[in-house]
Amino acid sequence: MVTERPGASTAFVADLDDEIRDLRDKSREAALAPLIELSPTDARERVRGGNRLCAAGPVDVDTAEVVAEHDGRYVDVRVYESPDAAVTLVYAHGGGWVTGDLDYTDELCRFVASGGVRVVSVDYRLAPEHPFPAAFEDMLTATLWASRAYRRVAVGGDSAGGNVAVAAAIALRDQPKVALAFQVLVYPVLDTDVARPSYVSEARAFPIGAAEMRWFLDHYVEARLRDDDRVAPLRAASLVGLPPTHLVVAGHDPLRDEAHAFTRRLTEAGVPVTTELHGSLCHGFLRFTAASSGALAARDRLVERILALAQETAPSVT
Repeated sequence: MVTERPGASTAFVADLDDEIRDLRDKSREAALAPLIELSPTDARERVRGGNRLCAAGPVDVDTAEVVAEHDGRYVDVRVYESPDAAVTLVYAHGGGWVTGDLDYTDELCRFVASGGVRVVSVDYRLAPEHPFPAAFEDMLTATLWASRAYRRVAVGGDSAGGNVAVAAAIALRDQPKVALAFQVLVYPVLDTDVARPSYVSEARAFPIGAAEMRWFLDHYVEARLRDDDRVAPLRAASLVGLPPTHLVVAGHDPLRDEAHAFTRRLTEAGVPVTTELHGSLCHGFLRFTAASSGALAARDRLVERILALAQETAPSVT
């Protein structure tokens, strides 16, 4: 792990983590059908099967399945309770808007809650049955509900979840009743430009390359809507006023360059931002914590950073 200079790109990419490389090689030897040849239903089943590669989170965290409601909209959420939590993190799982569920990021949510930050994990609707803007709307509903239920809230997510998290933050920026404490974005989708250099250099990256990202986008959003900043937050007219941001970037990821571009724009907009690049890790490394010590260490660092942000952004007591 390195702390990245704004604007850096391939300079910090290292050789792929040995244990993740072994996973990649075994996957290729198995000769499974490529994700892009699967139906969404079969893709979801394959992703659920990947839960075995995730380390378990603390079992002593109390959880509750709840229906969040705001302004006549409803979304299922799982609340990871944390006694005396001063902030609630509304978190959206990854999975390309097509796959993933509440168990996808159960491990991370448990560790964060165990550390003292309540987590509301959002079971947003999936594409193609529910295309854009369904996932965004569900994240927004959950965040507005949490702001009423718990007052002080933050948002976060990984991959497609990071996409809907920052889109919600932009949408809420001008609502004075919802002042987000911070946002945490883990290898997020920030743009719909699939021609960036990292899309070329990481075109065949494991487990997600350029073809897979195109497959996800094609299922989620029509081509005519891909300039919408609720899909491509990097294209928002302004990022001024967004909350303090922590951005996690993987070296072996077609999304790497858009993360660098977003870091630059946040800095130019005066938004406090920290960025960590894990040069030897891949997109989705949080799904490999039981198989890769590097991914496990990165998860621990992410949890530490979330807990630190909760303290750093706490209102001063006078």
